[in-house]
Amino acid sequence: MSRLFEEIDSQASPLGEISLRRRRIPALGDRDIYEVKLGDEFLMSSMFVEAEEALSTLGLAQVQGDRLDVVVGGLGLGYTAVAALKDERIAELLVVEALDTVIGWHRDELVPLGKTLNTDRRNRYVHGSFFDLATAPDTGFDPESPGKKFDAILLDIDHSPTEFLNADNASFYTTENLALMAEQLKPKGVFSMWSQNLPEEGFESLLKTVFETVESHVISFYNPFQSGESTNSVYVCAKGRTRPQ
Repeated sequence: MSRLFEEIDSQASPLGEISLRRRRIPALGDRDIYEVKLGDEFLMSSMFVEAEEALSTLGLAQVQGDRLDVVVGGLGLGYTAVAALKDERIAELLVVEALDTVIGWHRDELVPLGKTLNTDRRNRYVHGSFFDLATAPDTGFDPESPGKKFDAILLDIDHSPTEFLNADNASFYTTENLALMAEQLKPKGVFSMWSQNLPEEGFESLLKTVFETVESHVISFYNPFQSGESTNSVYVCAKGRTRPQ
């Protein structure tokens, strides 16, 4: 196999064949680029991580206090989780991931950030559907502490609030289900979400039916394949002291 490309792992999943690949592109320098594909669709690349990291930094910047308990929805290549752990206020980080294969890549350190996550005692992987756990506040995200509330929930699973990794995820994006998730936030807790698209006015309006404040951030980064700037967005929402009626 060419040293410029290697398929590290490929396994069946409930969503289809998921694969981890490593490649080098000589024109982009001497570095390994890690990619995840689901079937024929590219899910993520270590080339473009600015917005995944901003999901953590922008979200946590709005959180008050110390000894923070935080949930990351979607492990991916680990960039959102590692960026969150750079915040010294975090006491515990739960990373909720539906695909056990992806957790295995990190536990086995087949991806660059696996060792960082494995050696940080504040980090814990939770194998399960973020969307199922988000809409069941009586049990919640932490299997060891049912009903536990969190200072922040950081979500990076779907491509956008209107383009879904799995069609079943669409039902999450409603006032009712967002409010069920918000029940798992402490007073003034923060919900932050990544999107591959520019901010969508309709989704901002939906978020305002649940959260006291809603801000949208456009994250720009250089894309060498387009020889120019690309953009993602991050929504940051703060909860009021009581659940909206």
